[in-house]
Amino acid sequence: MIFPYLAYGLSCISNMPIPGFSPASRDSSSVDLVLTFASLPPDWVRFARSQVARTCYVKASQCDAADATYTLTAFGSEDFFELTYSDGAEFVVDGACKRLWIACRSPLTVDYLATYLRGPVMGFILRRRGVAALHASAVCIDGRAFVLCGESGAGKSTAAAAFALMGIPVMCEDISPLSTDGREFFVAPGYPQIGLWPDAVRNLLGSADALPRWTPSWEKCFLSLEGENAKFEPQKRPCGAIYLLGPRSSERNTPRIEELTQRGAMLDLVKNTYMNWILNPKQRATEFDLLSKLIAQIPVRRIVPHADSDRIGALCELIERDAERSMGRSTSSVIPT
Repeated sequence: MIFPYLAYGLSCISNMPIPGFSPASRDSSSVDLVLTFASLPPDWVRFARSQVARTCYVKASQCDAADATYTLTAFGSEDFFELTYSDGAEFVVDGACKRLWIACRSPLTVDYLATYLRGPVMGFILRRRGVAALHASAVCIDGRAFVLCGESGAGKSTAAAAFALMGIPVMCEDISPLSTDGREFFVAPGYPQIGLWPDAVRNLLGSADALPRWTPSWEKCFLSLEGENAKFEPQKRPCGAIYLLGPRSSERNTPRIEELTQRGAMLDLVKNTYMNWILNPKQRATEFDLLSKLIAQIPVRRIVPHADSDRIGALCELIERDAERSMGRSTSSVIPT
């Protein structure tokens, strides 16, 4: 049986249901990625592993069961890649990122493997396919995508969840893919869930147990965006503005919005592109050019959140008001250098 999905603007088919992905109508003529969950590797994976291997990158664990150390290995002349995790999860993709094998072996379940698939694995595939992507959440206000950039722990997912609970549709919670038709920039939707730590769940909903866990072995929970209140925006939307989440502050005038110079906006955006370490010099130059055009066209501002997590509602209301003011602007509000 085949299960069709749409994620991050890519049409995918899988041999097993994928928790969290958005089902789509099947159109075999436009499949971008074929996913295979299996305990044994198919022939093409065995061939890949027979090629000369080179370790490209190792990311250390952050003391989190579902954020284990992972290693990226290239085979041959980057004809294939493998992402392996210290907990035993394995993902092999071809160089064109059209085929993905996911090692589905006990005790790891599809639910558990999907936590990697929705994040780093799909993020890697996007970048290898030449898609620019920000480490960011995105919400849809009046038909436009408003993007919240920040490093891990900056509060992107918590802010997205707060927006969802306000009735504002969410498009992405960690990876926001960008594209352009030469006139406008667009954001493609990710998947209809938001991952939240128990402290964030308690802050938003009053109890750390108010939401289900992604997997029994991991304390991170998820807010479904397919309910009556929390909604998912499944369509690609033009980008309205980008907000860069800065360090939290206890100052009285926070949360607040700060303007940025073009240079400051560029530096922050480059720093917040997803998996930018996999880009070669030519790809970096292409992305730099795209981001230059982006900040010339789209408002880019810094947000200073309040240190008190109870002020998350005020942060979202501030962004919503600013987003509404941004509607119809065709030029950037960043300050020229």
